[in-house]
Amino acid sequence: MSEFLKFAYEVLSQVVYNLVTWVAAFIRLFITGWVQYFLIFKTYFPTLNILAKILSVLLMLLLLAIPIVIIILLIRRMILHHQLKADNTDNATLYREIGRLNKQVLDLMEEKNSILALKVNAMGGVERIPYMGASALTEDTIPSLENVTGNEIPSGRAMEAMVENTDPNKAPLVRAVIEGKEDTNVAHRFPKLSLVDVKYKDFQPPQYDNEISLQEFTEGYRMFAASQMGLYYTPEIVRRFVAGMAASKLLILEGISGTGKTSLPYSFSRYMDNPATIISVQPSFRDRSELLGYFNEFSKKFNETEFLRALYEANYNQTPTLIVLDEMNLARIEYYFAEMLSVLEMPSKDEWILDLVPTAWKGDPYKMDNGKIHVADSTWFIGTANNDDSTFTITDKVYDRAMPIELNERADEFECEMYPSCDVTAEHLEYMFQKAKEDYPISEELMEKMQKLDSYLITRFKLAFGNRIMKQLYDFIPVYVACGGTELGGMDYIIARKVLKKFESMNVSFVRDEITGLISYIDKTFGEDGMPDSKEYLRRIQNLY
Repeated sequence: MSEFLKFAYEVLSQVVYNLVTWVAAFIRLFITGWVQYFLIFKTYFPTLNILAKILSVLLMLLLLAIPIVIIILLIRRMILHHQLKADNTDNATLYREIGRLNKQVLDLMEEKNSILALKVNAMGGVERIPYMGASALTEDTIPSLENVTGNEIPSGRAMEAMVENTDPNKAPLVRAVIEGKEDTNVAHRFPKLSLVDVKYKDFQPPQYDNEISLQEFTEGYRMFAASQMGLYYTPEIVRRFVAGMAASKLLILEGISGTGKTSLPYSFSRYMDNPATIISVQPSFRDRSELLGYFNEFSKKFNETEFLRALYEANYNQTPTLIVLDEMNLARIEYYFAEMLSVLEMPSKDEWILDLVPTAWKGDPYKMDNGKIHVADSTWFIGTANNDDSTFTITDKVYDRAMPIELNERADEFECEMYPSCDVTAEHLEYMFQKAKEDYPISEELMEKMQKLDSYLITRFKLAFGNRIMKQLYDFIPVYVACGGTELGGMDYIIARKVLKKFESMNVSFVRDEITGLISYIDKTFGEDGMPDSKEYLRRIQNLY
C-alpha cells in the first residue's frame, strides 16, 4: 500500500507542478513579462532605422492589445453573467421560451389571416368580418369558419350555391371543408388532397383509345408535339423515352441546356391529356419532407406539396401520371429521394406505400389508409439533370435504378398537319409493354454475344451485368423494337448508358490501353457497324485521360 501512495503522490505532484508552471508561464507572458519586453525594446530602438522603429512600435502595440482584449472579454462576461443571475432566474431559458412563443404567435396570425381571406372570397366581400384580436392567440382549438365570422355555416342548397360562386383557386380550404366530407364543420389537415377528392367525385373519364399500337403511339406523339406545341424530337429520342418508361419508373434526362429536357415529359403528358406536375428542385433539399411535406404539430395541419398532390391524384386518374423533378441534381438525389427509391424497389406493387402521419383522423382524404398513401403504378418520375459546377454527381445507386436518356442535339423542324392528343390508360400502356415482350423477345444470338461481352468486361475491368440491369434490358429492348428501333440498337444503348458508364467512377488512366482493346472486341463480336453508341462513349472516356 505504501508503494501505491508513493506512486500517487509523485503523479499528483507532477500534475500540480505542471499546472502551476503553466499558470506561471501565462502570467509571465501577459503580465510580468512586460518589463523584459520593454527592456528589449529600449535596447534595440535607438539602433533601428525609421522603418524598423515604426514596425517595432506596431509590434509592441499588438502585443499590448492581446491582454487588453482578453481582460475586456472577461469583464463583459462577468457583467453579463451578473445581469442574468441578478433576479435568481435563468433568463436565458426565458429568452428561448419567448422566442418560441413569438414564432407561435406569428403562425397563429398567419392562420387567422388565411381564414379571414377565405371568408372574404366565399362571401364575395359583402360582409365585414369581425377582428379576432388576441382571442386567436389564447384559444386551444383551431378556429373554424363559424367561430371566426360569428355566422352560422349554411348547409344544403345555400352552401352549394355559395361554393358554385366561389373561385376554387382563391378559397381552396373553404371548398375542402365544405365539400370534402359529409360533416361540413371538420377542419381537414390535408386540404389539397381533399380538393382532389372533390374533383373526382363526379368525374367522367374520357373515351380511351385502347386499340393503339406502340409505334402509332410514339409517332403520334412526335406529330402532336410538332403541330400543337412547336417541339421537335427525333424518332430515336422518343422511342428511347417510351422504352425507358417500360424499363423503369424513374427516368433521368441528361444533356446540354436547350435541348428540350423539361419540355419532353411535359409535352408527352399533354399528349395523354394529363399535364405533368413540374417540381423545381432546390439546393436546400435534404430529406423527404422537401417533396412530401410534413405535419405541423402546432397548427395540426399537413404542409402539403404539389409532389404529394400529384402522387395522391394518380390513385384516381387512369391516365399515366408524370412528375418532373426539374434540375434534380441541384441537391443530392440519394438524400431527398431515398425513400422513393426504396419504395419503387419493392417487388410487390401493393407495398408501394408512403407513411405520412402515424394515425387516421376524421376528415382525412378518401384514398388515404391509416395515414398512408399508395404510390400508383401509373406514376412515372422524370428527372432532368445538367452536369456543371452547380450540380452534384449522380451516384451509381441512382443510375442503377433509373433509365438515363441523353439529349445532346436538337431535332430538325418538319411540317405536319394538326395532330390530336391521345387518351390512353396506364393499364393499356403496360399491356402494350408486355405485348412487345411477347412479340419481340430478345434473340438467343444477341444474348450469346452479350454474355461474351459480359465475360470480357469481368475479366479485364471487373465490370458485370447486375440483375437489375438484366431486368431493364429485357424490358427495354422489346419495347424499343416495337417503337420502330432495332434489337442491336436497343442493346447498344443499354450497354453504353448502364454498363460502360461505370468507367467514369474508375481510374481510366490505368486501363486506357485496355479500352482500345475493348473497342476492337466489340467490333469483332457485334460487327464494325454495330454498337456505335458504345464505341463513341468509350472513345469519349478515353480522350478525357
